Amino acid sequence: MKYTFFGKSISIVYIESEDILITDAQSALDLIMTIIYEKDCNRIILDKKVICEEFFTLSSGIAGEVLQKFINYHTKLAIIGDFSKYTSKPLRDFIFECNKGNDIFFVDNLDQAVKRLALAN
Repeated sequence: MKYTFFGKSISIVYIESEDILITDAQSALDLIMTIIYEKDCNRIILDKKVICEEFFTLSSGIAGEVLQKFINYHTKLAIIGDFSKYTSKPLRDFIFECNKGNDIFFVDNLDQAVKRLALAN
């Protein structure tokens, strides 16, 4: 998808699937590299359903490893979903802190994801 914000054209890839695509750091890296090289894009929107549920248990370490790949490869990420079912204070704090940053966003819908990624430096 191409979006124009403030006269600047921005490419964003939106991925939704019924299949789980991210289960670990390697699967995240494979996805990042595919999008960078095939779509020439470094802004990605993922539907929460494509990420394994263990990602949302911070003690598993998966979230840290996966998100570090996005940071290392200068790829902005927005994850769309309903995160209200997670009651873990560490996870809620993690989501809050990510949303204050400029690289990783947890949002409710596609419009929010596009806006956050378009405005990210």
